[in-house]
Amino acid sequence: MKKQFIKVVLSFAVIAGGFTSCKNSSSKNVSRATGWKINAKEGGFQYNSDFKEQATAPGLVFIEGGTFTKGQVQDDVMHDWNNTPTSQHVQSFYMDETEVTNVMYLEYLDYLKSVYPPSDSKYAHIYTGALPDTLVWRNRLGFNETMTNNYLRHPAYAEYPVVGVNWIQATQFAEWRTDRVNEIMLEREGYLSKDAKYKVISGEVEGGFSTEAYLNRPESVYNGQIDSLQGKRKKDSISSFAKRSSGIILPEYRLPTETEWEYAAQAQIGNREYNNYKGRKKYPWAGDYTRNGQRVGRGDQLANFKQGKGDYGGIAGWSDDGADITAEVKSYKPNDFGLYDMAGNVAEWVADVYRPIVDDEISDFNYFRGNVYMKTAIGKDGKVHVIRDSIVYDTLPNGKIMAVNLPGEIKMVPVGEEETFLRTNFSSSDNRGYRDGEPGSTRFYDRFNEDDDEENKIKMYNAPVSKVQVDERGELVRAYDKSNTRTSLINDEVRVFKGGSWRDRAYWLDPAQRRYLPQYMATDYIGFRCAMSRVGSKSKSKNKTPRAKKVR
Repeated sequence: MKKQFIKVVLSFAVIAGGFTSCKNSSSKNVSRATGWKINAKEGGFQYNSDFKEQATAPGLVFIEGGTFTKGQVQDDVMHDWNNTPTSQHVQSFYMDETEVTNVMYLEYLDYLKSVYPPSDSKYAHIYTGALPDTLVWRNRLGFNETMTNNYLRHPAYAEYPVVGVNWIQATQFAEWRTDRVNEIMLEREGYLSKDAKYKVISGEVEGGFSTEAYLNRPESVYNGQIDSLQGKRKKDSISSFAKRSSGIILPEYRLPTETEWEYAAQAQIGNREYNNYKGRKKYPWAGDYTRNGQRVGRGDQLANFKQGKGDYGGIAGWSDDGADITAEVKSYKPNDFGLYDMAGNVAEWVADVYRPIVDDEISDFNYFRGNVYMKTAIGKDGKVHVIRDSIVYDTLPNGKIMAVNLPGEIKMVPVGEEETFLRTNFSSSDNRGYRDGEPGSTRFYDRFNEDDDEENKIKMYNAPVSKVQVDERGELVRAYDKSNTRTSLINDEVRVFKGGSWRDRAYWLDPAQRRYLPQYMATDYIGFRCAMSRVGSKSKSKNKTPRAKKVR
């Protein structure tokens, strides 16, 4: 009897121990939900349980998010009243250390010309549509032909910021960069062979790599030839293709939002003074002056800007900022985030659609105006629709023809009623004009009406609309808007650009300053840099254990 009792007790202990070990299991490859194995060789759920944190992609610097005062608190001498101070919070993200340079953009152009040769009629406008407008350097009463002919391509200007790029071209460069970086990330992890990207450039393989196409329909990548271009991972049939859950695919490169750009330019991380925290930091560096006040380099200009009428650099050999037009990147000290030229050199495109007001009543977290929600188009076969030869081109108001999508990319369509029905957070795909015309947004609200007749309808933002069409002979017909009822230059196609440039006075070096330009226009003083969202923790020091305070 005693032996039987001992056996029962031991059996119960074994069972209880089994349940305890399952409950308290610390194995990263055992599910805490079901107790099943994760990443088992036999199959089942596959997941990157070794993921630590997002890798810093090429060219980027980590920007830890936080709260700051967005907008201008200095005197508004221009009387624009378009940057009223508001308190905003920004999530952590990454941003280019410098502006995109000529040599970086030339790499993009070289790729397009190699993979989509302009001599092929179906690709005719892909390369030409991406070309910067070098004629922006011309001036009726100035001799600038040297820059017109040399600035983009001459190696002397290789590390100078690219200009003559409109907002649309900048966003397309960011999309191309996303695919190239993810392509090499997959190569490093063995999902793609090392020669895959070069076979595309040489023409051995038709069609390129698209990140979204790879994630949604990997068999369609490289024009359906991906099987011959897979790496060593192909031996493992379970994980021959990387998924988003693998943690290898990086988020997309993109233009920073206005809020992100301004937060990164202020770089409050390096300053603990209360006044500066509340938005009183005038420049990306500490202090109220444009000259260096430190012992080393005292008196040197801290940015490239126009110092006065006819004074673009200073007296030669004395009090000079080292540049008359743009300057080579990293010519001046970085701010406390490690970002160069966040004031001066060139102004920079950001993602936002311009409006005179920042609607912080609706959003004070990752504020951004410009959301157009899209979804992947599904073909008749029930699969994601991948674009092949049916390339869609868009003719801009200035007559420039640009490709909307590259071959091999996924076709995107606006979200419909099935996504918006009974939602409380959004009700339409296009939210660029959300809350326009609200009574609180203008003191002249009573001057506008809601007439159903588009011609007679008086809108708050009714900028001129010039149309360019192609006639039967294939020639462009430019129709200028000659209406005399236009009251604004603002519409959903004007984008914000930030920061002063080599053409601007010191007033525009304030990170809070904001200006706008139609997204299809380019100048000799606007460039851009890319950003990338951070996934996961806010801080890169999440695993650090705080030191215990000494008890006295």
